Amino acid sequence: MKLEDYFTFLSPEDIRLKGTRVGIETILYEYIYRRRTAEAIADIYTNLTLEQIHATILYFLHNQEDVTQYMADWLQWGRQMREEQRKNPHPGVKRIMELKAAKKQQLTHEHSVSH
Repeated sequence: MKLEDYFTFLSPEDIRLKGTRVGIETILYEYIYRRRTAEAIADIYTNLTLEQIHATILYFLHNQEDVTQYMADWLQWGRQMREEQRKNPHPGVKRIMELKAAKKQQLTHEHSVSH
């Protein structure tokens, strides 16, 4: 079996473990940024095999330059999406934020009146 056989290459920005919806970024974020071992990652993602996790790490090690860029692009996309959500929250999220702000204002008002 070739290393690439462990993956489905949907696009240059979307590489997944074959037979799953799990992108390689899920495993590699834990491995690279959180410094977790393959065994620790397997404990978190119980639907993945240790073999799949090792294959993903090995794929990274064999393609470090490309996969490092893949991860940088993924992280940047995530930052952009969070910023977009912050600027344009879902109506339900917006309502919760308004309720929290009103509750905070009420508590602040009650505290200033009692002193």
